[in-house]
Amino acid sequence: MPDQVDYWSACLMPWPCVLCGQRAGLERVCVGCRADLPWITHACPRCSGPLPPGAAPGLCAACDLALAGLAQVRAALVYEYPVDVLVAAAKFQARRECARALGELLVAGLSRQSFCALPADIIVPVPLHPARLGKRGYNQAVEIARPVAAALRLPLVTRLCRRSRNTEAQSALPGRARHKNLAAAFSVRGSLARSRVLIVDDVVTTGHTLSSLAGSLRRAGAAQVTAWCAARVVPDQARLKV
Repeated sequence: MPDQVDYWSACLMPWPCVLCGQRAGLERVCVGCRADLPWITHACPRCSGPLPPGAAPGLCAACDLALAGLAQVRAALVYEYPVDVLVAAAKFQARRECARALGELLVAGLSRQSFCALPADIIVPVPLHPARLGKRGYNQAVEIARPVAAALRLPLVTRLCRRSRNTEAQSALPGRARHKNLAAAFSVRGSLARSRVLIVDDVVTTGHTLSSLAGSLRRAGAAQVTAWCAARVVPDQARLKV
């Protein structure tokens, strides 16, 4: 469900679908396009890695590799066409409506999955470095997080964490360099006093970004850190990116 401002705006002027352009109503992706998306329905309950059809429920073989500090990572969609188009539009084409659409799809997709989300007290979007934020104009993770915060009725906290190092884009680096690239990349202002924190981001590839931010949150006192991402790169895709 959209937040109140979005709800009344859509009632007065229904949104066009960000994928096909047809009238979508109260959500930014129409029913027909949603039906064609690569939803994750059968997945590892810790990292949301898609499991083969017919596989027994349970943890996958690789989810512990880069998820230190995280109790759970959930993702709604496989990072492939047309999800990759939405992500690129949100990040590089200043299409804020695509980021909001990803947030709506994230909420819808996780409601389809059978395993339960761990509880949270606050939502923290993955921060951008000020230099990159100034160039891009907005943080797509914040826009993705807005529908999540509205659906869960949790506070969206955007100034708790900052990206203290202007790191290279993770997608441009080989797998072994990604962990080093994010060393001391995030800082947290103040104490979290054993809060349960939910991180929100666009895409999880290796998990290094989420793990690095989770480490900073845990050092600031967070009792539990989980993460929700609109999309997940599956292992074969990850190998193609390195």
